[in-house]
Amino acid sequence: MKNCRRIGSWYEQKAAEYLKAQGYQILEKNFRCQSGEIDLIAKENEYLVFVEVKYRRTVALGNPLEAVDQRKQKRIYQAAGYYLHCFYYGKEVSCRFDVVAILGEEIFLIRNAFGGI
Repeated sequence: MKNCRRIGSWYEQKAAEYLKAQGYQILEKNFRCQSGEIDLIAKENEYLVFVEVKYRRTVALGNPLEAVDQRKQKRIYQAAGYYLHCFYYGKEVSCRFDVVAILGEEIFLIRNAFGGI
């Protein structure tokens, strides 16, 4: 498990660097609460963006996007809601949920990958 966490952290860092190059400002990495975890929290223009990072070495284990199922989305929503509450963001903040899918060495950014809060 330790090795998986180390690999995950390495690819989350790679995703953060990619997002910075796309103009995102990284605010948090690995935000954890009782509801779940958010890999990256960033700002892009007027949006507060909650980012899920998924890595697969090959498609043999499935497309990384398939791993962000409804159950995972629900946990991300709940954690995002908690984050908004803890950091006093009001209802006027524009939020978005993006996914960075890494397949081998290719990085794919899916903006607004699933619904919002």
